[in-house]
Amino acid sequence: MSEAWEYTLSIPNDLRAVTVSRHVLRLILTAHGPAHLIDVAELLATELVSNAVRHTRGPAALRVRWSPPGTLRIGAWDADPGPPEPPVPLERTGEVEDGRGLALVRACSDLWGWQPLSRFGNRGKYVWCEVAAA
Repeated sequence: MSEAWEYTLSIPNDLRAVTVSRHVLRLILTAHGPAHLIDVAELLATELVSNAVRHTRGPAALRVRWSPPGTLRIGAWDADPGPPEPPVPLERTGEVEDGRGLALVRACSDLWGWQPLSRFGNRGKYVWCEVAAA
């Protein structure tokens, strides 16, 4: 896969959007070829989209981007401009109710972060992570 590509899926603030996003992501990765990343990508997208719909009230979006020579970026935009809750250490995830999602994102990705963002005139934030194909 030497060509870059990007998809954005707009989603409602509905927990069912998590399942829909996961299935769409699987189709995208199957069509473009980095099939060996499907399982980890689904986990990462599930956590990011779940946070976006659980902790905000507005619409959200899933963005998936491939950059040669082999980086997959998965991100979720939501309408809340405030920073995400910091991830708790994985060894403490059994002690807390929230924070496990970003702890998994941090543990399963090569790089992650967030940034305030405006999208179509709406303020919000974009939480993203990257996975290298190699």
